[in-house]
Amino acid sequence: MRVAVMGTGGTGGFYGGLLARAGEDVTFIARGAHLDAIRSRGLTVKSRLAGDFTIPAKATGVPGEIGPVDLVLFCVKAYDTEPAAALIRPIVGQDTVILSVQNGIDNDERINRVTGKGTAICAAAQINAHVEAPGVIGQTAGPGRLIFGANAGGLGSRIEDLVQRCKAAGIPADLQPDIKVVLWAKYLFICGFSGVTALTRLTIGPILGCEETAALYRGAMAEVEAVARVSGVALPAGIVDQALKQSGNLEAWAKGSLAHDLASGRRLELETLNGTVVRLGRARGVPTPYNFAIYAALKPFVNGPPAPPKPHVNGPSPAPKP
Repeated sequence: MRVAVMGTGGTGGFYGGLLARAGEDVTFIARGAHLDAIRSRGLTVKSRLAGDFTIPAKATGVPGEIGPVDLVLFCVKAYDTEPAAALIRPIVGQDTVILSVQNGIDNDERINRVTGKGTAICAAAQINAHVEAPGVIGQTAGPGRLIFGANAGGLGSRIEDLVQRCKAAGIPADLQPDIKVVLWAKYLFICGFSGVTALTRLTIGPILGCEETAALYRGAMAEVEAVARVSGVALPAGIVDQALKQSGNLEAWAKGSLAHDLASGRRLELETLNGTVVRLGRARGVPTPYNFAIYAALKPFVNGPPAPPKPHVNGPSPAPKP
């Protein structure tokens, strides 16, 4: 199977690395020092699940060089979905499956609007991974599970084949009847986990260890549940308690991708995560004060660290009146 990994970050590097190790024909799309390192030294994966390994890897910064593929593993940040979808047009044939493994709830629709092929589907990844150094992927938490929707996009047999190939590569993969429920369940978890670890600059252990901060964490997820139900998504009963249990099973030092990006001075997926909860809640009459607080506090960092304020031309700015 010919595979292109669009976005060789933590998620794309981990899953693409396992597929390549299993013998699939994988090309990684990357840029900058990360691309240079993969080309010169191969791709290294350091994983609590799959062990540590390095593979010789094909890599490019120009997707069109690859030619048509069977599968595009689409793993870019959600804010790059449309421009990245435009870049993969030359490698998407009539039978190419585009598998969106991203945060968010509607990336397949966004990709299909750009490519015009209608073969983009979503999968939910239960993984915590990031680029540790150029050419090095660190997988630190999460079961690594990759969940597909049965017959999503009318691609039943091809999805079943993907699931089997993933399993053969050591990726825990399975099919669920309704991918929307799975995506919203993950979305609920991520809005709490990523949002609150970024907001507090803390890992999950101290967050759950403080009664007040744990209440914030629960409240943010409960708001997502309320928005989902009003939107017609039948999340399982007790979904917030399940997400809290899942959080408690993580390593105490785990934190979400939003927190990693904030600490590294990168752009944030804030609009796709907590920002979308706020907008949907407002449109559907669901109060979302916890998510609004997270969104408002992190908004100045959405495009990276805010510029320092300019000094007042006539000396220090006057102190605000009490």
